[in-house]
Amino acid sequence: MQAARCPTDELSLTNCAVVNEKDFPSGQHVVVKTSPNHKYIFTLRTHPSVVPGSIAFSLPQRKWAGLSIGQEIDVSLYTFDKSKQCIGTMTIEIDFLQKKNIDSNPYDTDKMAAEFIQQFNSQAFSVGQQLVFSFNDKLFGLLVKDMEGMDPSILKGESGASKKQKIEVGLVLGNSQVAFEKAENSSLNLIGKSKTKENRQSIINPDWNFEKMGIGGLDKEFSDIFRRAFASRVFPPEIVEQMGCKHVKGILLYGPPGCGKTLMARQIGKMLNAREPKVVNGPEILNKYVGESEANIRKLFADAEEEQRRLGANSGVHIIIFDEIDAICKQRGSMAGSTGVHDTVVNQLLSKIDGVEQLNNILVIGMTNRPDLIDEALLRPGRLEVKMEIGLPDEKGRLQILHIHTGRMREHQLLADDVDIAELAVETKNFSGAELEGLVRAAQSTAMNRHIKVS
Repeated sequence: MQAARCPTDELSLTNCAVVNEKDFPSGQHVVVKTSPNHKYIFTLRTHPSVVPGSIAFSLPQRKWAGLSIGQEIDVSLYTFDKSKQCIGTMTIEIDFLQKKNIDSNPYDTDKMAAEFIQQFNSQAFSVGQQLVFSFNDKLFGLLVKDMEGMDPSILKGESGASKKQKIEVGLVLGNSQVAFEKAENSSLNLIGKSKTKENRQSIINPDWNFEKMGIGGLDKEFSDIFRRAFASRVFPPEIVEQMGCKHVKGILLYGPPGCGKTLMARQIGKMLNAREPKVVNGPEILNKYVGESEANIRKLFADAEEEQRRLGANSGVHIIIFDEIDAICKQRGSMAGSTGVHDTVVNQLLSKIDGVEQLNNILVIGMTNRPDLIDEALLRPGRLEVKMEIGLPDEKGRLQILHIHTGRMREHQLLADDVDIAELAVETKNFSGAELEGLVRAAQSTAMNRHIKVS
């Protein structure tokens, strides 16, 4: 027989090869041989527009089987062994058929699986087969990745443990189970139980070390932040979805100057397998031109919005750090003047963190010495809900900080043997981290000054 083009778009969506009823009856299965070693199984439909002696294929079918229009092929009837070749479970890779028609709407895989069984019941499928699937007026490209045969005892109505084995060719039945998985780099947003678990990179960097990062005395604070802000992000999106859990979107770090708020926020990005955080000094947001301050806020969230549209629940974490956040988020109505710029900046930030269009892939970290000045709406759950006081370090923390700042000198044997770091940690009660660093710098400059002769 000769290979031909599928006569209608509707028939191309059936995943069937199309013949004239004079050649084969509808519903039969055939094996198509393109060469002695290449065989492909198709289910048939009939249409009067197909010339007798021809068999019509859709474009995905021709690509899969390597067929060209007019090619001579050997076609013969194929009979399934229903004791071995009925599909129990099949895994299908899915993506939008046309990249220009992508959207971020969630697609329920349970409904997709039911629609798939309804459209393709009693049809032949092979591992590696490509086809087009219509669902909710959208066209999707499918690729059959894996199939397992149904245990014959189930077909006979017998109970007992099912024994499944891999098959290359099989027949879809009404009780076949279908699992969908997203194609690589696809922006398709799949929800529901009929989807495969995705391999995800751990969000926590396994190599992180507080001392190497230059952070001391903040172990408890890091532990609390991890528990509140990152624990939910460690789990796969499908688990979080089943629990109805929402990720924490914001953290407020507050406390006296020099206690490590800025350092801590900057190092959080290194602790995570995430992109570099965007660090913004609060006053930088403000602009003398009307509307530019609000536009600067929108630009900070633009990358996160674009990625969430593309990847949905599988989007990575975007960390945005506001240093001196009290400069732009003072209580609305508290600023003198008639422009109201500060109020609109606060409004814009509130709507971006938790507004009508919710972003689940952001983590906003704000730092301030004056939490009492910040607008209350910013501190509610759903926005900067985790409030962490970064206070003065205790004796153990001071010891860690002094170890960090004297580490290079110890490494190069430039620290005198009589220097007792533990005693210094005891003597420096109520010192902040910055003051301890200043103490080490003062000692260094004093030592260097001994070797300078002022003539």
